[in-house]
Amino acid sequence: MKYQSAFEIIGPVMVGPSSSHTAGAVRIGNIARQVLRESPREAVFYLMGSFAETYQGHGTDLALLAGVLGYSPASREVSAAKEKAAEAGLIYAFRKANLGFFHPNTVSIKLSGDMRTVHIIGSSIGGGKVEIQELDGLPVKFSGDRPTLILYHRDVRGFLAGVSRLLDNQGYNIARLVLERWKKGGAAVTVCEVDEEIRPELLDILRTSISELRDIYLVQTD
Repeated sequence: MKYQSAFEIIGPVMVGPSSSHTAGAVRIGNIARQVLRESPREAVFYLMGSFAETYQGHGTDLALLAGVLGYSPASREVSAAKEKAAEAGLIYAFRKANLGFFHPNTVSIKLSGDMRTVHIIGSSIGGGKVEIQELDGLPVKFSGDRPTLILYHRDVRGFLAGVSRLLDNQGYNIARLVLERWKKGGAAVTVCEVDEEIRPELLDILRTSISELRDIYLVQTD
């Protein structure tokens, strides 16, 4: 793992005790909340590795709850996450699970609202940094360090070129663009990270301009 600055080695501004077990866990939960696009009603957290063994002592349970409730690692509400969950009427459960060949600090979150359910797998890899591994069973590796668009679409020639032109015309600089597909012409997912904060109206512009799009998820930074 490469660090870009001394701040990543020192760690993030957060409510303790651990950048991996607390700050990273909050960020994973917060990303799940953003992808859900509504207030959660039920959350099930499947924990593996050291997350599973120490989640109560290290406050990972509080951190994950705080994240899905929409709080950031620096929020004072992290330590009161169970009380905040009760106030919000959130039903939740923590379970140990073998999630496969991921980093030891990995959690699978099944998060449900009134309208939809999302399933996200994320790893806390140190210093408050995270890596999202899967979304609804699909591989979508991204860190959440930059504003991120996750585009579900049909695999067609020129899709990436069209997205790139549109984002450039709207004043966005692409930092990372990755497409995954299962077969030529079939279902595909593109992860696009940009340097600028994404304006909400961009999603409508993408939907009306690119007919191959099936769904869009937006993840802003903390």
